Amino acid sequence: MGALIVMCAIIVICYVAGAPLGYGLIAGGSTYLILTHVPLTEVSQSIVGGMAQSYVILAVPLFIFTSFLMNSSGMTDRLFRFAQLLLGRSRGALAQVNIGATLVFSGMTGSAVADTAGIGVMSVRAMESAGYPKGFACATTVTSSIMGPLLPPSIPLVIYGFLSNTSIGALFMAGILPAIGLAVGHAIQVGYIARRRNFPRDEWRGWFVILVSFIAGMPAIVAPAILIIGIYTGIFTASESSAMSVAYTLIVATFVYRSLSWERFRRCLAGAVRQTGMVTSLIAGAFVINYGITASQFSIKLANWTLSLTHQHLLVVLLAMALLLVLGLILEVVVLEFVILPIMVPILHAAGVNMVYFGVVFTLVTMIALGMPTLGVLNFVLSGLTQTPLREIVREMWPFLGLLVGGLVLLVLIPEISLWLPNVLHMAT
Repeated sequence: MGALIVMCAIIVICYVAGAPLGYGLIAGGSTYLILTHVPLTEVSQSIVGGMAQSYVILAVPLFIFTSFLMNSSGMTDRLFRFAQLLLGRSRGALAQVNIGATLVFSGMTGSAVADTAGIGVMSVRAMESAGYPKGFACATTVTSSIMGPLLPPSIPLVIYGFLSNTSIGALFMAGILPAIGLAVGHAIQVGYIARRRNFPRDEWRGWFVILVSFIAGMPAIVAPAILIIGIYTGIFTASESSAMSVAYTLIVATFVYRSLSWERFRRCLAGAVRQTGMVTSLIAGAFVINYGITASQFSIKLANWTLSLTHQHLLVVLLAMALLLVLGLILEVVVLEFVILPIMVPILHAAGVNMVYFGVVFTLVTMIALGMPTLGVLNFVLSGLTQTPLREIVREMWPFLGLLVGGLVLLVLIPEISLWLPNVLHMAT
C-alpha cells in the first residue's frame, strides 16, 4: 500500500507542476515497480512488445490527423453551412446546427478541450454574430461536446477498447443510439428555449441555394457514413477505418475542394504529431502502471475487497461512476482512461459488468464531469476563448445538465440502450 501511495503522490505532483501527465505516469509507475521489486528490464520489454502488437493504437494518430485535415481544408465549414441553410427558417436553427456539427467532430482529436476550442469556438462565434446570447451559445456547445465522443470515430472509445480488451467495432455501434438520443433531446430542448425566448431565425434562401450547398458539402457529408458503414459491414476494422478516413479526406481536400495546400498539409501533420506524442506518452505510462499493478496483484486484491462489499454489478457501476465524476472534474476522459482503467477493469470483470456497456457509461460520465457547471474544465475553456463571463455559461448550463444526467440514468439502468445495436449486428459484447 505504501508503494501505491508513493506512485499516486508522484503522479499528482507532476500534474500540479504542469509536467506532461504521460511522464508523470511513467515516473510514478517506475517508482512503484522499484519499491515492489519488479525488474524494470521486464517492463521495458512488455511495453515495447505490447505497443508493437496493438494495431488498434494505429487508429489514434490517424483519426487525429483526419480531424486536422477536415478542419483545415474547409470540410467542416461546408457541413456547417449546408445544415444552417436547411434549418434556417426555424427559431434556434443555428444552435441546432451547432449541435450536429459539434456532435460529429467531437472526440476525433482525443482531447475534449481541443475539440471544444476548435469547432466549438467557431460555432459560438457564428451564433453570437446571429444574435444569440453568448452564454447560451457556449452552454449549447459544451453540451454537444459532451455527447460527441459517444459517436464514431471516437478516440476515447478506441483507447477504452485497447485498455479493456473490448471490441472497438462493438463500442462504436454501442455509442450511436445514446448519442443520437441525447442529440435529439438536446435539439428539442434548444428549440423550446429558442421559441420561448424569441431567439433569431435565419432568412430563407430558397431550395436552389440549399441544393448548391448540399452538392458542395456532399463529399464531406459522406465521410462519417463511409466509416460507420465500413465497420458495420465488416469491410474493414476500426484501425483500417482510420486509414481509410485519412485517405478519403486527403483525396477530397486535394482534388475535389482543392483547398489543401502544402503549407496547410504540413501544419496539419505537425499538429497531429504533437497531439499523438501526448497520447503515446500516456500509453507508455499506462503500460508501466498496468504491468506493476498486475505483477503485485493489487488489482486482484482490490477486486476481492470490492466484491466482499457487494456482488451487485449495478452497485459496482455506481461506485465507479462516483469516482469518475470526481476525477473527471480535473482530468480529460482520455487521460482518465490511462490512469484509472488498469485498476478498474479487473474489478468490473469480476463483478460481471458488460465492458461494452460500461465503455459508453464511462465515456459519458467523464464527459459530463468536464462540463459540470462552475467546476467543469470545458466551461473555463470556452469562457476564456470567447470572452464570456463564466456565470453566464453556468446559468445556461443547468437545464442541459438535467438532460445529460437523465440520459445517463437511463443508460445505466437500461443497458439494452447501448447493447441493442451491437447485438443486432452480431458483434461480440
